[in-house]
Amino acid sequence: MKLGFIKSNFPNEQRVPLLPGHIDNFKNDIFIESGFGEHLNITDQDYEKKGAVILARSEIFKTCRGIFSLKLLQPDDYKYIQENQIIIGWTHPKGSGKQFMIDQAIPKNLIVVDLDNKRPTVFFKNEEYSPNWVPEDFVYQNSFYAGYAGTIHALLNYGILPTNTVKIAILGSGNVSQGAFHAISKFSDNVRMFYRKTMFEFKTEISQFDVVINGIDVGNTGKSIISKNEQKKMKENCLIIDVAADVGNTIEGTDFTSIEKPIRYESETKLYFYAVPNTPTLAYRNTSEVISEQFSKYVYSKDISLFLDLVGA
Repeated sequence: MKLGFIKSNFPNEQRVPLLPGHIDNFKNDIFIESGFGEHLNITDQDYEKKGAVILARSEIFKTCRGIFSLKLLQPDDYKYIQENQIIIGWTHPKGSGKQFMIDQAIPKNLIVVDLDNKRPTVFFKNEEYSPNWVPEDFVYQNSFYAGYAGTIHALLNYGILPTNTVKIAILGSGNVSQGAFHAISKFSDNVRMFYRKTMFEFKTEISQFDVVINGIDVGNTGKSIISKNEQKKMKENCLIIDVAADVGNTIEGTDFTSIEKPIRYESETKLYFYAVPNTPTLAYRNTSEVISEQFSKYVYSKDISLFLDLVGA
């Protein structure tokens, strides 16, 4: 089948999710948008040497049954999407991609593949399917870099390289939290990690920390880790770094910041917040290599007709 790759037009996205060196024995015909590798100075000719066909963005949609975009397709592309196409990437149908599902996926009978690291899922006609050839945690390094890069970015924009006099808490034990620990432990050993089962200990000491880094994603469960009332107990001018970027959920009442303006001061609580989405793009050279290698192994190299068979389309 024909699988087309388009450049993500998500704000500040610089990762290149398919590198020429990873194109090997793919079972699909590969089509690449012109300029796809520009952030890494990869030319169209580099892809052509590996057998890919270079097309304009609109032609990719016209030509290919499968469309890969690393991040969620933006409204500018809606006019190009054809009925019955397979849309593949980090599509977040239950999160930021809800409106896409309503506006595009359901009306156009799209098969939407969400390559979520924790639970890869295929969505079709209000049903969910598990592609068992894509394992869980297959791009854990990307999450690790989310914590690593986001923590360093937040510290520099807050204006601090912490010494041992700065008391630091990290919430969570997953890939994002491990990346955050790896980053901040290079500056200070005054760091404590708290897990869901030890969160009560964190809350008894919540007023003592100068920096709190969150790597926990609770989603739309209504079970925040730090409530608004608990934020009022925190140390004045404390920096909260939400590298999980689970805004409004894990830390109640928060909202996204941006790469352009990564730190926001909340006068009500006298706290500083960092909640930049998509922090792995800050280390786009590292993460492009990881994503391209793992996606090539488990997704790109497979015949995308597997997704049709899975949903019975």
